[in-house]
Amino acid sequence: MTDDIDQVLITALMEDSRRSLKALANISGLSSPSVAERLRRLEERGVLKGYTVEIDPRCFGYQLQAIVRIRPLPGQLQEVERQIQAIPEFTECDKVTGDDCFIARLHVRSMEQLDTLLDRLNTHAETNTAIVKKTPVKRRLPPMAF
Repeated sequence: MTDDIDQVLITALMEDSRRSLKALANISGLSSPSVAERLRRLEERGVLKGYTVEIDPRCFGYQLQAIVRIRPLPGQLQEVERQIQAIPEFTECDKVTGDDCFIARLHVRSMEQLDTLLDRLNTHAETNTAIVKKTPVKRRLPPMAF
């Protein structure tokens, strides 16, 4: 179970995962050792799974982002999953219910690169692709209920 202080710490880390223990102590009203102990317990319980950095793929030449719905051909589910995992331009992928088995996010430098990557899947799956124009809601956590 988490409490109000845990929520303050989690919210502060969501805003900036590089905050120091001293900064987190100032925000929460605890001492630095107390903050360190709380973070350790949150990590042990799996509440905090990691600390990350956010980059802009465009800074590395990835000008296009696509959402790809993937429907494996009969008997090809595991092969399609392996291929998706092996293509580093796929930055996220969910296995879902419904007609499509996978919904994936892909970053590419050009339309030609998109075609080349999707061609690798086409012998094992049908794909349906949408180019992302804008992201009005960035990836975020759902509300935390305590």
